[in-house]
Amino acid sequence: MSRYHILGKVPNKRHTIFENPNGGIYQEELFGTAGFSGISSLLYHINPPTVVNEIKNLGSVSPEIAIEKNMKALSFKGFSIKPENDFLKSRKTLFVNKDLHIGLAAPKDFSKDYFYKNADADEMLFIHKGSGILKTCYGNIVFKYGDYLIIPKGVIYKIDFDSTENRILYVESFEPIFTPKRYRNNFGQLLEHAPFCERDFRLPKDLQTFNEKGNFKIKVKKQGDLWEYIYGNHPFDVVGWDGYHYPFAFSIHDFEPITGRIHMPPPIHQTWESAGFVVCSFVPRKYDYHPKSIPAPYHHSNIDSDELLYYVDGNFMSRNNIEKGQITLHPGGVPHGPHPGAIERSIGKKETQELAVMIDPFKPMAITKEAMKLIVEDYYKSWKV
Repeated sequence: MSRYHILGKVPNKRHTIFENPNGGIYQEELFGTAGFSGISSLLYHINPPTVVNEIKNLGSVSPEIAIEKNMKALSFKGFSIKPENDFLKSRKTLFVNKDLHIGLAAPKDFSKDYFYKNADADEMLFIHKGSGILKTCYGNIVFKYGDYLIIPKGVIYKIDFDSTENRILYVESFEPIFTPKRYRNNFGQLLEHAPFCERDFRLPKDLQTFNEKGNFKIKVKKQGDLWEYIYGNHPFDVVGWDGYHYPFAFSIHDFEPITGRIHMPPPIHQTWESAGFVVCSFVPRKYDYHPKSIPAPYHHSNIDSDELLYYVDGNFMSRNNIEKGQITLHPGGVPHGPHPGAIERSIGKKETQELAVMIDPFKPMAITKEAMKLIVEDYYKSWKV
Protein backbone atom coordinates (compact mmCIF):
# COMPACT_ATOMS: atom_id res chain seq x y z
CA MET A 1 0.00 0.00 0.00
CA SER A 2 1.69 3.23 -1.15
CA ARG A 3 0.35 5.30 1.72
CA TYR A 4 1.95 6.20 5.03
CA HIS A 5 0.00 5.27 8.13
CA ILE A 6 0.69 5.50 11.86
CA LEU A 7 -1.13 4.14 14.92
CA GLY A 8 -0.31 4.22 18.61
CA LYS A 9 2.97 5.46 20.09
CA VAL A 10 6.27 5.58 18.20
CA PRO A 11 9.58 7.32 19.04
CA ASN A 12 10.62 10.55 17.33
CA LYS A 13 13.49 8.80 15.54
CA ARG A 14 13.64 5.22 14.27
CA HIS A 15 16.20 2.77 15.65
CA THR A 16 16.58 4.76 18.88
CA ILE A 17 15.80 4.02 22.55
CA PHE A 18 12.03 3.97 23.13
CA GLU A 19 11.46 3.70 26.86
CA ASN A 20 8.61 1.70 28.33
CA PRO A 21 7.23 3.70 31.30
CA ASN A 22 6.80 0.38 33.13
CA GLY A 23 10.51 -0.35 32.79
CA GLY A 24 12.88 -1.40 30.03
CA ILE A 25 12.53 -0.43 26.36
CA TYR A 26 10.07 -1.32 23.65
CA GLN A 27 11.29 -3.85 21.07
CA GLU A 28 11.49 -2.51 17.50
CA GLU A 29 10.72 -4.80 14.54
CA LEU A 30 11.09 -4.00 10.85
CA PHE A 31 8.33 -5.78 8.95
CA GLY A 32 8.47 -5.93 5.17
CA THR A 33 9.35 -7.98 2.12
CA ALA A 34 11.94 -7.74 -0.69
CA GLY A 35 14.78 -7.59 1.81
CA PHE A 36 15.43 -4.01 2.92
CA SER A 37 14.38 -2.44 -0.38
CA GLY A 38 10.62 -3.09 -0.40
CA ILE A 39 7.84 -1.30 1.45
CA SER A 40 7.92 -1.86 5.21
CA SER A 41 6.63 -0.79 8.59
CA LEU A 42 8.30 -0.41 11.99
CA LEU A 43 6.48 -2.03 14.89
CA TYR A 44 7.14 -1.49 18.60
CA HIS A 45 6.47 -4.50 20.83
CA ILE A 46 6.31 -4.65 24.61
CA ASN A 47 8.18 -7.96 24.44
CA PRO A 48 10.59 -9.44 21.89
CA PRO A 49 8.64 -11.04 18.99
CA THR A 50 11.19 -13.86 18.90
CA VAL A 51 10.26 -15.88 22.02
CA VAL A 52 9.14 -19.36 20.91
CA ASN A 53 8.42 -22.16 23.39
CA GLU A 54 7.77 -24.98 20.92
CA ILE A 55 7.58 -25.75 17.20
CA LYS A 56 5.72 -28.64 15.60
CA ASN A 57 5.24 -29.62 11.96
CA LEU A 58 1.56 -30.48 11.41
CA GLY A 59 2.19 -31.87 7.92
CA SER A 60 1.47 -30.94 4.34
CA VAL A 61 -1.53 -28.86 3.32
CA SER A 62 -0.52 -28.75 -0.34
CA PRO A 63 -3.52 -29.34 -2.61
CA GLU A 64 -3.82 -32.61 -4.54
CA ILE A 65 -3.89 -32.08 -8.30
CA ALA A 66 -6.54 -33.80 -10.41
CA ILE A 67 -5.81 -32.17 -13.79
CA GLU A 68 -2.31 -30.85 -14.45
CA LYS A 69 -2.98 -29.65 -18.01
CA ASN A 70 -6.39 -28.38 -19.06
CA MET A 71 -7.77 -27.14 -22.39
CA LYS A 72 -11.50 -27.36 -21.61
CA ALA A 73 -13.82 -24.54 -20.57
CA LEU A 74 -14.94 -25.63 -17.09
CA SER A 75 -17.42 -24.48 -14.48
CA PHE A 76 -17.77 -25.19 -10.77
CA LYS A 77 -20.60 -24.73 -8.23
CA GLY A 78 -18.81 -22.86 -5.45
CA PHE A 79 -21.72 -22.81 -3.01
CA SER A 80 -21.65 -26.62 -2.99
CA ILE A 81 -18.73 -26.40 -0.55
CA LYS A 82 -20.08 -27.43 2.86
CA PRO A 83 -19.58 -25.05 5.79
CA GLU A 84 -17.03 -26.16 8.39
CA ASN A 85 -16.51 -25.00 11.96
CA ASP A 86 -12.83 -24.09 11.59
CA PHE A 87 -11.47 -21.31 9.34
CA LEU A 88 -8.40 -23.16 8.07
CA LYS A 89 -10.18 -26.49 7.56
CA SER A 90 -12.90 -24.71 5.59
CA ARG A 91 -10.41 -23.42 2.99
CA LYS A 92 -10.54 -25.52 -0.18
CA THR A 93 -7.88 -24.74 -2.76
CA LEU A 94 -9.32 -25.26 -6.26
CA PHE A 95 -6.76 -23.92 -8.76
CA VAL A 96 -2.98 -23.63 -8.52
CA ASN A 97 0.11 -22.57 -10.41
CA LYS A 98 3.54 -21.35 -9.33
CA ASP A 99 2.29 -17.77 -8.85
CA LEU A 100 -0.95 -18.20 -6.95
CA HIS A 101 -3.53 -20.49 -5.39
CA ILE A 102 -7.26 -19.78 -5.66
CA GLY A 103 -9.86 -21.27 -3.37
CA LEU A 104 -13.15 -20.96 -1.55
CA ALA A 105 -14.01 -21.16 2.13
CA ALA A 106 -17.22 -21.44 4.13
CA PRO A 107 -16.08 -21.04 7.75
CA LYS A 108 -18.59 -21.03 10.57
CA ASP A 109 -15.96 -19.60 12.89
CA PHE A 110 -12.26 -18.90 13.42
CA SER A 111 -10.97 -21.19 16.14
CA LYS A 112 -10.43 -19.38 19.43
CA ASP A 113 -7.29 -21.36 20.29
CA TYR A 114 -4.95 -20.18 17.51
CA PHE A 115 -3.77 -17.29 15.35
CA TYR A 116 -2.78 -17.73 11.70
CA LYS A 117 0.13 -16.57 9.56
CA ASN A 118 0.68 -17.29 5.87
CA ALA A 119 4.47 -17.13 5.50
CA ASP A 120 4.26 -18.17 1.83
CA ALA A 121 1.91 -15.63 0.29
CA ASP A 122 -0.03 -12.39 0.41
CA GLU A 123 -3.72 -13.17 0.87
CA MET A 124 -6.71 -11.60 -0.80
CA LEU A 125 -9.96 -12.54 0.95
CA PHE A 126 -13.09 -11.50 -0.93
CA ILE A 127 -16.10 -11.54 1.41
CA HIS A 128 -19.05 -12.92 -0.54
CA LYS A 129 -21.15 -13.56 2.52
CA GLY A 130 -20.68 -12.54 6.13
CA SER A 131 -19.16 -9.77 8.22
CA GLY A 132 -16.84 -9.37 11.16
CA ILE A 133 -13.50 -7.96 12.30
CA LEU A 134 -10.03 -8.78 10.98
CA LYS A 135 -7.66 -8.53 13.95
CA THR A 136 -3.89 -8.05 13.64
CA CYS A 137 -1.06 -6.45 15.60
CA TYR A 138 -1.60 -3.41 13.32
CA GLY A 139 -5.13 -2.87 14.61
CA ASN A 140 -8.61 -3.93 13.57
CA ILE A 141 -10.48 -3.75 10.26
CA VAL A 142 -14.28 -4.15 10.20
CA PHE A 143 -15.44 -5.98 7.07
CA LYS A 144 -18.69 -6.94 5.37
CA TYR A 145 -20.19 -8.31 2.16
CA GLY A 146 -18.26 -7.15 -0.89
CA ASP A 147 -15.00 -6.33 0.85
CA TYR A 148 -11.57 -7.28 -0.36
CA LEU A 149 -9.18 -7.86 2.55
CA ILE A 150 -5.51 -7.66 1.54
CA ILE A 151 -3.25 -9.31 4.14
CA PRO A 152 0.49 -9.11 3.42
CA LYS A 153 2.64 -12.20 3.70
CA GLY A 154 3.73 -12.89 7.28
CA VAL A 155 1.01 -10.92 9.07
CA ILE A 156 -0.44 -12.83 12.04
CA TYR A 157 -4.21 -12.54 12.19
CA LYS A 158 -7.49 -13.72 13.66
CA ILE A 159 -11.03 -13.13 12.43
CA ASP A 160 -14.11 -12.55 14.58
CA PHE A 161 -17.12 -13.45 12.44
CA ASP A 162 -20.53 -11.98 13.30
CA SER A 163 -22.38 -15.18 12.36
CA THR A 164 -21.84 -18.71 11.07
CA GLU A 165 -22.99 -17.78 7.54
CA ASN A 166 -19.75 -16.91 5.74
CA ARG A 167 -18.52 -17.41 2.16
CA ILE A 168 -15.04 -16.31 1.05
CA LEU A 169 -13.15 -16.34 -2.26
CA TYR A 170 -9.43 -16.29 -1.52
CA VAL A 171 -6.20 -15.87 -3.43
CA GLU A 172 -2.77 -16.74 -2.09
CA SER A 173 -0.21 -14.75 -4.12
CA PHE A 174 3.47 -15.65 -3.89
CA GLU A 175 4.36 -12.10 -4.96
CA PRO A 176 2.94 -8.91 -3.40
CA ILE A 177 -0.53 -7.66 -4.38
CA PHE A 178 -0.70 -3.98 -5.43
CA THR A 179 -3.05 -1.49 -7.05
CA PRO A 180 -2.28 -1.30 -10.80
CA LYS A 181 0.77 0.83 -11.66
CA ARG A 182 -1.11 2.73 -14.37
CA TYR A 183 -3.43 4.15 -11.70
CA ARG A 184 -0.51 5.70 -9.72
CA ASN A 185 1.84 8.61 -10.31
CA ASN A 186 5.59 8.51 -9.60
CA PHE A 187 4.92 9.29 -5.94
CA GLY A 188 2.43 6.45 -5.44
CA GLN A 189 -0.65 8.69 -5.34
CA LEU A 190 -3.72 7.39 -7.16
CA LEU A 191 -4.43 9.38 -10.30
CA GLU A 192 -7.61 11.24 -11.18
CA HIS A 193 -8.66 8.67 -13.79
CA ALA A 194 -8.29 5.71 -11.38
CA PRO A 195 -11.55 3.88 -10.57
CA PHE A 196 -10.93 4.43 -6.83
CA CYS A 197 -9.03 6.82 -4.58
CA GLU A 198 -7.29 6.75 -1.21
CA ARG A 199 -10.52 7.62 0.61
CA ASP A 200 -11.97 4.26 -0.46
CA PHE A 201 -9.34 2.18 1.36
CA ARG A 202 -9.95 1.22 4.97
CA LEU A 203 -6.76 1.00 7.00
CA PRO A 204 -6.28 -0.61 10.43
CA LYS A 205 -7.56 1.32 13.43
CA ASP A 206 -8.48 0.69 17.08
CA LEU A 207 -5.03 -0.65 17.95
CA GLN A 208 -5.38 -3.06 20.88
CA THR A 209 -2.25 -3.95 22.86
CA PHE A 210 -2.04 -7.21 24.85
CA ASN A 211 0.79 -7.52 27.39
CA GLU A 212 0.33 -11.20 28.15
CA LYS A 213 2.78 -14.05 28.60
CA GLY A 214 1.93 -17.73 28.26
CA ASN A 215 1.56 -20.18 25.38
CA PHE A 216 0.03 -18.62 22.28
CA LYS A 217 -0.57 -20.96 19.34
CA ILE A 218 0.27 -19.58 15.90
CA LYS A 219 -0.45 -21.80 12.90
CA VAL A 220 2.04 -20.91 10.17
CA LYS A 221 1.85 -21.97 6.52
CA LYS A 222 5.28 -22.29 4.92
CA GLN A 223 6.33 -24.16 1.76
CA GLY A 224 3.03 -26.03 1.67
CA ASP A 225 3.30 -27.34 5.23
CA LEU A 226 1.37 -26.17 8.29
CA TRP A 227 3.48 -25.51 11.36
CA GLU A 228 2.42 -24.92 14.94
CA TYR A 229 4.45 -22.30 16.78
CA ILE A 230 3.89 -21.70 20.49
CA TYR A 231 4.85 -18.11 21.24
CA GLY A 232 5.80 -17.04 24.76
CA ASN A 233 4.20 -13.60 24.32
CA HIS A 234 0.90 -12.48 22.91
CA PRO A 235 1.49 -11.67 19.20
CA PHE A 236 -0.60 -8.48 19.47
CA ASP A 237 1.65 -6.69 21.98
CA VAL A 238 2.39 -3.75 19.67
CA VAL A 239 2.07 -0.28 21.27
CA GLY A 240 2.54 1.58 18.00
CA TRP A 241 3.76 1.35 14.42
CA ASP A 242 4.24 3.38 11.27
CA GLY A 243 5.05 2.75 7.64
CA TYR A 244 3.59 1.58 4.35
CA HIS A 245 3.19 -2.18 4.90
CA TYR A 246 -0.02 -3.37 6.58
CA PRO A 247 -3.36 -5.09 5.90
CA PHE A 248 -6.24 -3.06 4.48
CA ALA A 249 -9.76 -3.36 3.08
CA PHE A 250 -11.47 -2.12 -0.07
CA SER A 251 -15.12 -2.65 -1.00
CA ILE A 252 -16.05 -3.80 -4.49
CA HIS A 253 -19.02 -1.44 -4.10
CA ASP A 254 -16.56 1.50 -4.08
CA PHE A 255 -15.09 0.55 -7.45
CA GLU A 256 -16.19 3.24 -9.93
CA PRO A 257 -16.60 1.65 -13.39
CA ILE A 258 -15.22 3.31 -16.50
CA THR A 259 -17.74 3.33 -19.33
CA GLY A 260 -17.73 4.33 -23.01
CA ARG A 261 -19.85 4.64 -26.13
CA ILE A 262 -18.83 1.15 -27.26
CA HIS A 263 -17.86 -1.92 -25.26
CA MET A 264 -14.77 -1.38 -23.13
CA PRO A 265 -12.18 -4.19 -22.65
CA PRO A 266 -11.71 -6.05 -19.36
CA PRO A 267 -8.60 -4.07 -18.21
CA ILE A 268 -10.87 -1.13 -17.30
CA HIS A 269 -12.18 -3.32 -14.47
CA GLN A 270 -8.73 -4.08 -13.05
CA THR A 271 -8.48 -3.69 -9.29
CA TRP A 272 -5.30 -5.54 -8.25
CA GLU A 273 -2.12 -6.75 -9.87
CA SER A 274 0.74 -9.04 -8.96
CA ALA A 275 3.67 -10.47 -10.87
CA GLY A 276 1.68 -13.47 -12.12
CA PHE A 277 -1.96 -12.34 -12.38
CA VAL A 278 -4.49 -9.51 -12.27
CA VAL A 279 -7.86 -9.20 -10.51
CA CYS A 280 -10.82 -7.30 -11.99
CA SER A 281 -14.10 -6.17 -10.42
CA PHE A 282 -17.30 -6.25 -12.49
CA VAL A 283 -19.82 -3.95 -10.83
CA PRO A 284 -23.19 -2.34 -11.66
CA ARG A 285 -22.68 0.20 -14.43
CA LYS A 286 -24.31 1.99 -17.33
CA TYR A 287 -24.02 0.11 -20.59
CA ASP A 288 -22.44 1.50 -23.76
CA TYR A 289 -24.35 4.40 -25.30
CA HIS A 290 -23.43 4.31 -28.99
CA PRO A 291 -26.77 3.92 -30.86
CA LYS A 292 -25.61 0.60 -32.33
CA SER A 293 -23.57 -0.65 -29.37
CA ILE A 294 -23.59 -4.29 -28.30
CA PRO A 295 -23.30 -4.34 -24.50
CA ALA A 296 -22.40 -8.04 -24.36
CA PRO A 297 -18.65 -8.74 -24.44
CA TYR A 298 -17.25 -9.74 -27.81
CA HIS A 299 -15.71 -13.17 -28.41
CA HIS A 300 -12.03 -13.14 -27.56
CA SER A 301 -9.09 -15.51 -27.38
CA ASN A 302 -7.19 -15.59 -24.12
CA ILE A 303 -3.87 -16.63 -25.61
CA ASP A 304 -1.70 -15.33 -22.78
CA SER A 305 -3.76 -16.20 -19.70
CA ASP A 306 -6.47 -18.35 -18.22
CA GLU A 307 -9.63 -16.52 -17.14
CA LEU A 308 -11.46 -17.37 -13.94
CA LEU A 309 -14.72 -15.57 -13.24
CA TYR A 310 -16.37 -15.79 -9.83
CA TYR A 311 -20.06 -14.80 -9.95
CA VAL A 312 -21.15 -12.85 -6.88
CA ASP A 313 -24.57 -11.34 -7.45
CA GLY A 314 -27.07 -10.01 -10.00
CA ASN A 315 -28.11 -11.19 -13.45
CA PHE A 316 -25.08 -12.39 -15.41
CA MET A 317 -25.91 -11.15 -18.88
CA SER A 318 -23.22 -13.01 -20.85
CA ARG A 319 -23.81 -16.45 -19.31
CA ASN A 320 -26.78 -18.82 -19.21
CA ASN A 321 -27.74 -20.82 -16.12
CA ILE A 322 -25.23 -19.22 -13.76
CA GLU A 323 -25.68 -19.19 -9.98
CA LYS A 324 -24.14 -17.17 -7.16
CA GLY A 325 -20.79 -18.58 -6.13
CA GLN A 326 -20.24 -20.32 -9.45
CA ILE A 327 -16.80 -20.18 -11.09
CA THR A 328 -16.00 -20.46 -14.78
CA LEU A 329 -12.52 -21.26 -16.06
CA HIS A 330 -11.70 -20.46 -19.68
CA PRO A 331 -8.18 -21.70 -20.51
CA GLY A 332 -5.61 -19.68 -22.41
CA GLY A 333 -5.31 -20.48 -26.10
CA VAL A 334 -9.03 -21.10 -26.65
CA PRO A 335 -11.56 -18.43 -27.75
CA HIS A 336 -14.57 -17.84 -25.58
CA GLY A 337 -17.45 -15.41 -25.43
CA PRO A 338 -21.12 -14.93 -24.61
CA HIS A 339 -23.46 -17.90 -24.46
CA PRO A 340 -25.96 -18.32 -27.32
CA GLY A 341 -28.59 -15.59 -27.21
CA ALA A 342 -26.63 -13.33 -24.85
CA ILE A 343 -25.55 -10.89 -27.56
CA GLU A 344 -29.09 -10.47 -28.86
CA ARG A 345 -30.50 -10.14 -25.31
CA SER A 346 -28.05 -7.37 -24.49
CA ILE A 347 -28.93 -5.05 -27.38
CA GLY A 348 -30.89 -2.04 -26.16
CA LYS A 349 -30.16 -2.70 -22.48
CA LYS A 350 -29.17 0.42 -20.56
CA GLU A 351 -27.39 -0.96 -17.48
CA THR A 352 -26.25 -4.05 -15.63
CA GLN A 353 -26.53 -4.93 -11.96
CA GLU A 354 -24.10 -7.86 -12.06
CA LEU A 355 -21.30 -8.27 -9.54
CA ALA A 356 -18.33 -10.57 -10.22
CA VAL A 357 -14.61 -11.00 -9.54
CA MET A 358 -12.31 -12.00 -12.39
CA ILE A 359 -8.82 -13.45 -11.93
CA ASP A 360 -6.51 -13.74 -14.95
CA PRO A 361 -3.40 -15.82 -14.21
CA PHE A 362 -0.56 -15.50 -16.72
CA LYS A 363 0.38 -19.18 -16.39
CA PRO A 364 -2.06 -22.10 -16.81
CA MET A 365 -3.90 -23.26 -13.70
CA ALA A 366 -3.87 -26.87 -12.54
CA ILE A 367 -7.18 -28.10 -11.14
CA THR A 368 -7.36 -29.80 -7.74
CA LYS A 369 -9.33 -32.79 -6.53
CA GLU A 370 -11.37 -30.40 -4.35
CA ALA A 371 -12.41 -28.49 -7.47
CA MET A 372 -13.53 -31.67 -9.22
CA LYS A 373 -16.11 -32.22 -6.46
CA LEU A 374 -17.83 -29.02 -7.64
CA ILE A 375 -17.62 -29.43 -11.41
CA VAL A 376 -20.52 -28.77 -13.79
CA GLU A 377 -20.50 -31.61 -16.31
CA ASP A 378 -19.97 -30.75 -20.00
CA TYR A 379 -19.86 -26.98 -19.48
CA TYR A 380 -17.55 -26.72 -22.51
CA LYS A 381 -20.46 -27.89 -24.69
CA SER A 382 -22.82 -25.15 -23.47
CA TRP A 383 -22.20 -22.96 -26.55
CA LYS A 384 -23.89 -25.52 -28.83
CA VAL A 385 -27.24 -24.25 -30.07
